[in-house]
Amino acid sequence: MAANYLNLSATTQIKVGAGKLKGIMCSTASATPTLAVYDSATAGTGAVTMFAEFVPGAHTMYPLTGDDGGIWFSKGLYVVVGGTVGVTFIYE
Repeated sequence: MAANYLNLSATTQIKVGAGKLKGIMCSTASATPTLAVYDSATAGTGAVTMFAEFVPGAHTMYPLTGDDGGIWFSKGLYVVVGGTVGVTFIYE
């Protein structure tokens, strides 16, 4: 399966349904940037935390390699952005 990507700078529902997160590329970050990543089809309750809130570094690639080249999610891929950040999510 070919990887998809989405560049974002605000809280976003990237995908609904199962998939695999392959990596996160942070191109810009300032004003106390934060990211939190959830396995969820919607914002709100019931979301499973994939990555608790963390501070991404500008010009930094976070590859998620694991045994099979990424981290699986089942309900969806939802990202909460705080501060000012430009980030690209690579997923299947």
